[in-house]
Amino acid sequence: MKPTNVLLPVFGLLTFASAQRQVLITYPHDTPPSIVESAKKAILATGGKITEEFSLIKSFAATLSSEAIDTINSLSSSHKPIVEDDQIVTIQKQEPSEK
Repeated sequence: MKPTNVLLPVFGLLTFASAQRQVLITYPHDTPPSIVESAKKAILATGGKITEEFSLIKSFAATLSSEAIDTINSLSSSHKPIVEDDQIVTIQKQEPSEK
């Protein structure tokens, strides 16, 4: 087997993995549950993963592709989700840790 035959599939996997984003998706409070469920199904159908679901607000965390983001944005014209990167947010300056 030639080395290139082994490397091409590996590079394809690396490209797919790097295309995934960790995000928080939040819907307006009056969004029908069917739209939220459709969004979750679209994420799973495109190879994404729901990593956390929240009950007090219509929101969930997911790892997904840009394709899935486009799909969930097009599910409803009147109930648009807010999609933001899942990251740590602080309100105080953090000092570098000393080791």
